[in-house]
Amino acid sequence: MAASDTDRAQQQVDEIEALSSIYGDDWCVVDEDEKIYCIKISDCLDQPKWTLCLQVILPPGYPTAEPPIYQLNAPWLRGQDYTELANSLEEIYVQNLGESILYLWVEKIREVLVEKAQSSDPEPDTKKTTEEVDEDGGDDFLLDYQPIQEDQIKILNYMTSESQEDEELPPIHHGNPITDRRSTFQAHLAPVVTTRQVKRVLEKLYENKKIASATHNIYAYRIYCEDKQTFLQDCEDDGETAAGGRLLHLMQILNVHNVLVVVSRWYGGILLGPDRFKHINNCARNVLVE
Repeated sequence: MAASDTDRAQQQVDEIEALSSIYGDDWCVVDEDEKIYCIKISDCLDQPKWTLCLQVILPPGYPTAEPPIYQLNAPWLRGQDYTELANSLEEIYVQNLGESILYLWVEKIREVLVEKAQSSDPEPDTKKTTEEVDEDGGDDFLLDYQPIQEDQIKILNYMTSESQEDEELPPIHHGNPITDRRSTFQAHLAPVVTTRQVKRVLEKLYENKKIASATHNIYAYRIYCEDKQTFLQDCEDDGETAAGGRLLHLMQILNVHNVLVVVSRWYGGILLGPDRFKHINNCARNVLVE
């Protein structure tokens, strides 16, 4: 039994190394320990019209005994499109039981995107999202960086109706801090069902001088709207490029909803590079699990 576990772990390592070298910058490690990855796939390299993110979690039994857990993310991917693509991926899994299938999945998705680009489908109407910027570039501006929490609250003011200021403040849970090379990360979590509650929680957190003085307060929230059967979700990097999006990714993969997660980072003067994203996600995951 132990040998097969070892074999599976080795198969996963080999597959991840291969994918990482094949897809380069389009391959993103969301959480190394939990085996959560994200692959950006598009119909062509030069001027892609159709792009999709495939998020996968590799369970311990993959590839021989369990399929990857996956999520397909694209603003245009809904209804019939989603179902057809999901069915294709299930089919590939069934036809290749016990094999490493992520490469086959990625290429199948790319094939679908190329078909869409060549067919008469109009281009997706999506707002341009900022892509991951140079991994290590984000820290260089921290020393003279001024927190912009006030702006974030102003933005939320536009989203919320002022007439219901008495919205109840949800309980706020604070996670255990993680410290690495003098930088400290701490997650805060609150159950929320409206954007007004998101605003109330952020205001309450910023009343705490220590949290208000953090170099970054990154947050993401997901609220499930029962009537529309859709998610109301948003995120904020607060100067830490792409961190909010990664935090939202994590929440999507863990399938949590009606929750706001804020991660405060106090910068200690030493650049952490990509490790900072790992710490942000780890302390967020810990507070979600608790």
